[in-house]
Amino acid sequence: MTTEASTAAYLSDEVLDRIRGRAARLDRENAFFDEDLEDLRAAGYLSAMVPVEFGGGGLTLQQLTLEQMRLAGAAPATALAVNMHQVWVGVANTVRAHGESSMDFVLEEAAEGEIFGFGISEAGNDLVLFGSSSDARPDGDGGYRFYGTKIFTSLSPVWTRLGTFGTDTTGDDGPHSVYGFVRRDDPGVTVKDDWDTIGMRASQSCTTILDGAHAPAERVVRRIPPGPTMDPLIFGIFANFEILLASVYTGIAQRAIDVATATVKRRTSLKNQGAPYSNDPDIRWRLADAAMALDAIYPQIELIARDVDDLVDRGTRWMPQLSAVKSRATETALRVVEQCIRVSGGSSYFNSSELSRLYRDVLAGIFHPSDDESVHGAWANALLGPVVPWPPQEG
Repeated sequence: MTTEASTAAYLSDEVLDRIRGRAARLDRENAFFDEDLEDLRAAGYLSAMVPVEFGGGGLTLQQLTLEQMRLAGAAPATALAVNMHQVWVGVANTVRAHGESSMDFVLEEAAEGEIFGFGISEAGNDLVLFGSSSDARPDGDGGYRFYGTKIFTSLSPVWTRLGTFGTDTTGDDGPHSVYGFVRRDDPGVTVKDDWDTIGMRASQSCTTILDGAHAPAERVVRRIPPGPTMDPLIFGIFANFEILLASVYTGIAQRAIDVATATVKRRTSLKNQGAPYSNDPDIRWRLADAAMALDAIYPQIELIARDVDDLVDRGTRWMPQLSAVKSRATETALRVVEQCIRVSGGSSYFNSSELSRLYRDVLAGIFHPSDDESVHGAWANALLGPVVPWPPQEG
C-alpha cells in the first residue's frame, strides 16, 4: 500500500465547506447526508484507503485519521457514519498485510462503489467482538445464515454490504464466532426506521434485523472460538475502529475550539468598557486548558496508527493501548467541548449555535466500545493479572 498519496486530493476545503453548510439542516431534520455522500464519492473518499493496485487512493490508516478529523470538524455525523465503511476497508488492509487474501473482495468492491455497513453491536452485549448473541447457522456449503438484531448500524439508508457476526453452536468443537458479509438485497435483511437521537442524527444508525441473511462460503471470513484473540481479523477490527473513532471525536473537539476562539474574540464586555472577552484572564485560561488537553491526543493517534500500518509488535499491550487511545480521545473531546461552551456564553445553549450541535454530537463518544469501564478493566488485568479469589480456598 503506497504512502505517497496526497490527502489534499480527497477532501478539499471546498468540499468540506459544502458539507459543513448542510450539517445543521440535516441535524434539525434528522435526515441522512445524501448530498455529502455524493461529494465524498466524487472525491474518491470511499476508496481512499483502498490500495492503489486495487483501484483506490492508497492512503494509510495514519493518513486517513487526519482526513477523518477534518471531516468531523465539518459534519460529525457524516464523519462517524463514513467511519464504519472505512473501518472495513482498513480491516481488509490489515488482514492482507498479515498475508491473507480472504478479505480482498472488500477492497475490490469498495473500489467499485459498494458501501460497507458495520453490523456488530448488539443490545446488552458487553462482550462486543468476543461473543455474539446472534445465531450463525451453517448452510451446508461452507456459508452461514445469520439471525439476530444489530444496533447502531450507521449508513442505514445506503450500505450495500454488511459485515456482521454471530455464534455457531452446531459444531462438535463448541461455540464459534462466525464473521461474514451479507448483501442488502438479501430477503433476510430488514432495516428499521428508528433513529431519533440527541445527536449524530444524520448518521442514521438504525437497527438491522437479520432473519436468515446469507453469507456464502466465499464471504465467510472467520470461524474462531469466542473470546480475546490477536487473530488478524479481530485485531484489524479493534485497531481500525478504535483509532478512527478517536480521530472523529478529536476533530469535533478541534472544531469546538475554533468556534469558541472566534466567539470570544467577537463578544465584548460591558464591565470592561467594551473590551473583547478574549482579554478576560479566566476565559483565556479555560480555552488554553482545553487546547492543551486536546494537543496531547494528536501524537497518540498518529503513533498508534503508524504502528498498525507498520505491523509493529506491541505484544499483549496492543488491545489495552488501542482502547485507551479511544477512551482518552472521546473523554477529552467531551471536556473540551464543554469548556468551549462555557467560554462562549448563553448563546451556545440555543439550537441555532454550532457549539450546541457539537456538544450533542460529542456525547455519542461515551457509547462506543470500548467504554471507560472496560478500558480500566483491561489495564488492571494487564498490570495486576486477574482478581485473586478471596479468601483462598483451603486445600
